[in-house]
Amino acid sequence: MDISRRSPGEPKGPPAGPRLLELMLGPRLAIAAALAGITVLCWLYLFAEAADMRAMGDMTMAMPPKGAADLVLLLVMWWIMMIGMMLPSAAPMILTFATVNARRRARAQPWVPTALFAAGYALAWGGFSIAATLAQWGLESAALLSPMAMSVTSARLGGVLFLAAGLYQLTPLKRACLVACRSPFDFVVNRWRAGAAGALRMGAEHGLSCLGCCWVLMALLFVFGAMNLVWVAVLAVAVLVEKLLPFGEWTARIGGLLLTGWGLWLFAVG
Repeated sequence: MDISRRSPGEPKGPPAGPRLLELMLGPRLAIAAALAGITVLCWLYLFAEAADMRAMGDMTMAMPPKGAADLVLLLVMWWIMMIGMMLPSAAPMILTFATVNARRRARAQPWVPTALFAAGYALAWGGFSIAATLAQWGLESAALLSPMAMSVTSARLGGVLFLAAGLYQLTPLKRACLVACRSPFDFVVNRWRAGAAGALRMGAEHGLSCLGCCWVLMALLFVFGAMNLVWVAVLAVAVLVEKLLPFGEWTARIGGLLLTGWGLWLFAVG
């Protein structure tokens, strides 16, 4: 007997399994392409900004106080930089949310656009970008930051930032945030919230976990120079390794020890 034949009353069409697979795979591919495209656009913007700053030359004179328009542009720069650095490591979480969404849609359950989850994530890093903008303005006003290099002028202040980053890498809070970032399925399933506001809140909560994991590392940009794209890329790769690779937790601890030693050396020679 050929069991592959359908009975007269069975609806025509592809089997339910392939249909569900198509529903899940299609959005994932589109979302992955969108995330890659956004990341590329962010980095193109950063390359253009860095080129503009190089074209202005090595200006060592004091810059005039920043007005509201300058601060807004600086905020945009920080926010785009954070999205370009952090979006690749957030991709597994966003794609996991998209997969759960597709399953709910296939079962005729309420679902929401994955873009809302991603927007919540971006909003969390927008908060950090506001803090970074204000910190840069304050350091420049105190003559502790080079306006053009966007790096601190004091070796001891740089040492303090390295020490803070290194010691934070070894704290329980860092580990808890890192574990949350490394467990996309557990996060989505255990913290699922219905509706558009729920998706936005979930994205923001994941963004805060990611922020708790990486905010001190991002502060090192004040030492390396916010427009030093080599170090921007190095930090982005370090975050990617911590969050995605099997030995990520050990990488964070070893990195913490190295940063602490570097900070002590800078503090000593400063």
